[in-house]
Amino acid sequence: MTDRAARKVRTGVVVSDARDKTVTVEVTDSIRHAKYGKIVRRRKRLHAHDENNDANLGDTVQVMETRPISKSKRWRVTEIVERAR
Repeated sequence: MTDRAARKVRTGVVVSDARDKTVTVEVTDSIRHAKYGKIVRRRKRLHAHDENNDANLGDTVQVMETRPISKSKRWRVTEIVERAR
């Protein structure tokens, strides 16, 4: 068996669930600016595969990097961490 690199895992909030088996997840990350030291918040929107259409708008989900599923989908939902209220 060959060893493969660990896959990237991110946690974010579902901002769109309009498409079939696809959710848009917004991942936020806080980093310190290299020169000025101020905390800067970055956000990234990822398209993730949701096989059973379980995730809904506002849910916090965990996504994992995977093979290309479509033109824009490179992530899949592995776990729903917290349901929206």
